[in-house]
Amino acid sequence: MTNSYLKKITPGSMAEPVALTAEGKLSEDFAVPSHAEEVKVQMADFAAQHGAAGRRVVLITSGGTKVPLESRTVRFLDNFSSGRRGASSAEYFLESGYAVIFLHRHRSLYPFTRLYSGINLLDSLQLEIGSCGSDQVVVNQQALPNITKVLKLYQAVKEAGLLLPVEFSTLSDYLHLLKAAAQALSPIGSQAMFYLAAAVSDFYIPASDMPEHKIQSSSGPLHISMKMVPKMLTPLVKDWAPQAFVISFKLETDASILLDRARRALDIYRHQAVVGNVLDTRRGYVVVVTPDTQVELVLTDEEAGRGVEIEDRIVSNLAAAHSNFIIQG
Repeated sequence: MTNSYLKKITPGSMAEPVALTAEGKLSEDFAVPSHAEEVKVQMADFAAQHGAAGRRVVLITSGGTKVPLESRTVRFLDNFSSGRRGASSAEYFLESGYAVIFLHRHRSLYPFTRLYSGINLLDSLQLEIGSCGSDQVVVNQQALPNITKVLKLYQAVKEAGLLLPVEFSTLSDYLHLLKAAAQALSPIGSQAMFYLAAAVSDFYIPASDMPEHKIQSSSGPLHISMKMVPKMLTPLVKDWAPQAFVISFKLETDASILLDRARRALDIYRHQAVVGNVLDTRRGYVVVVTPDTQVELVLTDEEAGRGVEIEDRIVSNLAAAHSNFIIQG
């Protein structure tokens, strides 16, 4: 078998995104994850509990989606997203009084623990011999800065049941779980927010076009033809959670097109806000674009040096906008 079963692709030759059915059902190209129904029930119960308590609920999507190249996957396409923005934003939403459903890529950064992602766990622990000869493990608090404060915050969130983590891995997982989350949060209406920070692939290879087994390098150069991923914002905003406050993210490498792309997204999908950012400056600058406004959020070098994070500003801005959205009905 050669690798010629896939044709070379060039920009501009893509077909239109695969349409969802009238019922919002994804095509058979996207396999349903085995835990989808179980997770949907958990999310619905979580949303109902906090909605009844008068608490807002935000669904945060975080991390990247992988796209398999083979049915029995050895290779896949991915992106650089670590989930940093989603994980840090979750902490600030919790601090602002929200309950959080954290729909995140498996092994991406996680709220609270993300602060120690670059630390070798074993280097932060010390083994001490007790008086009776029993071994005790002690945390080196210099190796884990502010661990006491962070642990207290995490335990308070956990005990209050304010954080519901849900994992995805592949693009198919993500699409199905996003739909399930939208349907689970729809009953709480405008109390629901969707903070769609995940780096979702725009392209995929249909299952029918993938080889079953590992692609062999001995077959020669590989040319890949990919289809466009269906845009989930349209049914989410129109059908699945029509009363919710919805924010999408737009990342560009060319700053000159950022505002145009953000406003185009608002025109097409009719949601409430786009957070625009440029790859090289994303940790210190974003612009929040709504149908009527655009607000630049900027960190100075001095603020960044003190550990201030742009996500704090983003969440503060959007929480206030969500309040206005609820008031306006």
